[in-house]
Amino acid sequence: MTSLKEEVEVLRRVPLFAQLDPAKLKLLAFTSERMSFLPGQDLCRQGDIGDAAYVILSGEASIIINQNGNEFVVAQVGENAVIGEIAVLCEVPRTATVRADTKLQSLKIDKETFIRLIREFPDMGIEIMRELADRLTKTTSELSVARSELKAATG
Repeated sequence: MTSLKEEVEVLRRVPLFAQLDPAKLKLLAFTSERMSFLPGQDLCRQGDIGDAAYVILSGEASIIINQNGNEFVVAQVGENAVIGEIAVLCEVPRTATVRADTKLQSLKIDKETFIRLIREFPDMGIEIMRELADRLTKTTSELSVARSELKAATG
């Protein structure tokens, strides 16, 4: 079991929370739900209501999109990753399933706490925008490559 002090240290290494003072990090760690997942277990499922974001303390997970009954792994995440924030921020259903690949420990941060932190710390909102912009850039690049490959294959 991870101690509160260890959780605060992990949160301090997460870029999203790096600007928070130690007292806020301690409160965040204390109010978050500590969760354990075994390989193959889902942290959240595509289409579910976005009621929380997760910080991975240890382990690895796959980000999976289900399209027409087929599952596609679109990313891998590990320690210090923040996941599930899009559904929380945009109030939309989960855009993907997150499945543990290894034994995984996480902190589940409820929606209200996550939103309150963003309101209190505007730099956190900027960091979220940077992360989402990086993801969009990567996705756009991968889509461009896939289109080129498809075009070449179908000639």
